[in-house]
Amino acid sequence: MNYLLLAAAIVAEVIGTSFMKQSDGFSKLLPSAVTALAYIVAFYCLSLTLKTIPTGIAYAIWSGSGIVLIAAAAWIFQGQKLDLPAMLGMALIVAGVVVMNVFSASSAH
Repeated sequence: MNYLLLAAAIVAEVIGTSFMKQSDGFSKLLPSAVTALAYIVAFYCLSLTLKTIPTGIAYAIWSGSGIVLIAAAAWIFQGQKLDLPAMLGMALIVAGVVVMNVFSASSAH
């Protein structure tokens, strides 16, 4: 259940960040409202996960997954280009999150 809440926080954060781009500096009402609501949901779900998952682990998963998913969403929906160094950097972030979760004694499991 805790990792489902963390997944919900990640998805909400990706939605919020994607709509933030569309809000044009918070000058458009609907995308701005979606951004605000999505971030409220994201932080609420993240706060619930912190009851049982260590902060460093939860935040590493949240931020690492968020980076990759936001880059993918921007590539698909906003035409952002990802070059090889960007993709390699994201792969290193994912590898770091995996190492923390699989090999670290501070992991939640």
